[in-house]
Amino acid sequence: MNNKNSSNKKIPFAFIIAMVVFGTIAIFVKNINISSGEKALYRAILALIVISGYLIVSKSKIDLKSIKKELILLLISGAAMGFNWILLFESYNYTTIAVSTLCYYMAPIIVTVFCALVFKEKLSKKEIICFTLATLGVVLVVGTIGLSGKGTDLTGILFGLGAAVLYATVILINKYIKKVEGIHRTFFQFISAIIVLIPYVLITDGINIGKLDNIGWINLLVLGVIHTGIAYCLYFSSMRKMKGQEVAVLSYIDPFIALIISISIETTTIYQIIGAVMIIGFSIINEIELSKINIFKHKNYEFNPPKWKSINKKV
Repeated sequence: MNNKNSSNKKIPFAFIIAMVVFGTIAIFVKNINISSGEKALYRAILALIVISGYLIVSKSKIDLKSIKKELILLLISGAAMGFNWILLFESYNYTTIAVSTLCYYMAPIIVTVFCALVFKEKLSKKEIICFTLATLGVVLVVGTIGLSGKGTDLTGILFGLGAAVLYATVILINKYIKKVEGIHRTFFQFISAIIVLIPYVLITDGINIGKLDNIGWINLLVLGVIHTGIAYCLYFSSMRKMKGQEVAVLSYIDPFIALIISISIETTTIYQIIGAVMIIGFSIINEIELSKINIFKHKNYEFNPPKWKSINKKV
């Protein structure tokens, strides 16, 4: 009876909506004329307000004892998240949406290689092949930046890869945060991000939110409320109903949407498109066991607990 119910289970539409929303974030970030640090700070503040409301309405209790045990890890991961946003937003300033996003989504591959080098985790043949071909995709993107007609692309790529490293750092730290899950973890990570971003903004460019025009204010509110607060609530509430490999595969809707947007509004070469397909495609293959993927059929596969690295947590 349980198998029958399991086979009729559908992937939550809310998760797909969240991924589509995440994929459009760059458009709004580009229309906010303040520093990347300020954008990241206000994004965290607005999202924290929305998530606080969600926790109150849903009557979701926070286990403070568990928080205390893992507070240091939450604070460090939150700080990494905040600066990760800054680097990603800076990347948008220097190169195309597609290039920034694709560099950013090298994070899971970086995690795989880091664990092999530092934790001596043995790489499978599939992981080696996927890493090599995804890296080749990056080479195609980077090697053709001169053809895109924008002379600052290399700077944007470096910012994007820097953001990917911090994204990977959050993924790695989350591996050790075992007692605080989902939206509660994000709640405290946002608090940490705010704590470290406030002095950073004050020391660097200062507070310039008063200089925003109406368009800037609208885009900032969309970024914080919809693209972060509401999208994260949709993401975590729906993810609980999904298998780990479903999350891994469908999370790549985000860079796919960003790629489509970039092709539509920016100069993108055929080589960059090929590189993009390679990065996204082989990153997906690296995270899943193809023999167990049935999400495109009308039945679910037998539960198989995924490796921690395959769960693509949003940061």
